[in-house]
Amino acid sequence: MSARPPRVRVTAPRPGEPLYAVTADETGPAPASAERVLVSTLIRSQLRLAILCALGFAGALAAVAAVAALPALSAADAPTVAGVPVGWLVLAFGAYPPLVAIAALAVTAANRAEDQYRALAERDGEDP
Repeated sequence: MSARPPRVRVTAPRPGEPLYAVTADETGPAPASAERVLVSTLIRSQLRLAILCALGFAGALAAVAAVAALPALSAADAPTVAGVPVGWLVLAFGAYPPLVAIAALAVTAANRAEDQYRALAERDGEDP
């Protein structure tokens, strides 16, 4: 008959206690203050970009909604182009192109900010 392994008691960690033992090798060096500044600058620029894009998105939708709500476009005898009501064309070609443009600008600006961060981080890493 084989010997049973010893019983192991498993409990949840106490509040404030680390989930696993941290050794000196695992912690690594603390980030330098310049690195913290670079990261916080990147985060602020990304937040600023997100707020500007959200405002642009809301403005574009509000403008299209205001134009689409004009009585001349919603009347029963509203003008048509090739059998399509002008109100629908305003929604189709007045809303989507600005939204696609805002999205393209957001991606371009985000990539530019990240490239600038990488360039500064690499330059900072080269300094002695």
